[in-house]
Amino acid sequence: MPTTAPTTEPTRDDPSERPEAFQKLNRAYNSVFKPDRLSVGLVVPLESYGHGPVPSMEGHLQRVQLAESLGFAAVWLRDVPFNVPSFGDAGQLFDPFAYLGYLAASTQGIGLGVASIVLPLRHPAHVAKAAASVDQLSNGRLLLGVASGDQPEEYAALNLPFENRGERFRQSFEYIRRLSEFAPQFENAFGALGAGMDLLPKPTSGKLPLLITGGSQQSPEWLARHGDGWMTYPRPLAVQAKLIQDWRLRTQQSGRPVQPVMQPLYIDLASDPDAAPQPIHLGLRLGLNRLNDHLKSLEEIGINHIALNLRFNQSPVEATLEKLANHTLPHFNHRDSNP
Repeated sequence: MPTTAPTTEPTRDDPSERPEAFQKLNRAYNSVFKPDRLSVGLVVPLESYGHGPVPSMEGHLQRVQLAESLGFAAVWLRDVPFNVPSFGDAGQLFDPFAYLGYLAASTQGIGLGVASIVLPLRHPAHVAKAAASVDQLSNGRLLLGVASGDQPEEYAALNLPFENRGERFRQSFEYIRRLSEFAPQFENAFGALGAGMDLLPKPTSGKLPLLITGGSQQSPEWLARHGDGWMTYPRPLAVQAKLIQDWRLRTQQSGRPVQPVMQPLYIDLASDPDAAPQPIHLGLRLGLNRLNDHLKSLEEIGINHIALNLRFNQSPVEATLEKLANHTLPHFNHRDSNP
């Protein structure tokens, strides 16, 4: 839903209760997510295509390479198997795992995320195999968002039931988790692994970073017990702050360390850097200074990563990336020498 500039002071949790560090997983996870800090990434394709659902994908690799050279923390793909008219966005067109492999071979350090793989539409063995392969080939740069999906048309096209996608999501999630182990023996609705069977390769850290999108048809308690992070949607700051506070509390109550939170944000940068925020689809049209103020507010309430989407941005993409790199990234993206 559209978001607007805050009109009330957000509710913040006690900073003394915030974690000193998140768990250590792969190279990208350790670099992108820092407690009390916000990093900035981008949603691909890096182009404006608000006129219709299908991007041109012109210069797509060069723009990702530019984003990396400018210091953006990660790029994010989406799992859009069909161009569904009611959805109105075909994403980056290419299959996410094929494209992740292409980007892994064409970049050096930028995080490679997918937000998010719709687990019930794929067999979890295929997801685990493809994800671990990308993680190995990219030297630990995969960030795997997962979701239950919200497009009934996609389920119908694959002859899969839409109504039980929450149950299938849990079973798929469990299956993928178990496949990170050495020669696991288990059985669930997706299949059974017998003695001595194993799936290779393994993730670089021994565990895939699985970030859960939205509710994915699960209870808040289940999300807090199982996710390596939470991908949520733009909301007014006070509402978002309360949800993050609740997320942190539930993870702590489940006996786990607090996990990171990220969100997307569509932006259209105005020429006037002080232009006041105006709502657009899932984001804001605003000046650069006001964007920096908004991102600082998100950092203060506990958002650890923001994925900026330029689909509705009216300025040239390269110029927008340069402007963000010069005036926004220095406030947020801080690279470690040994992530």
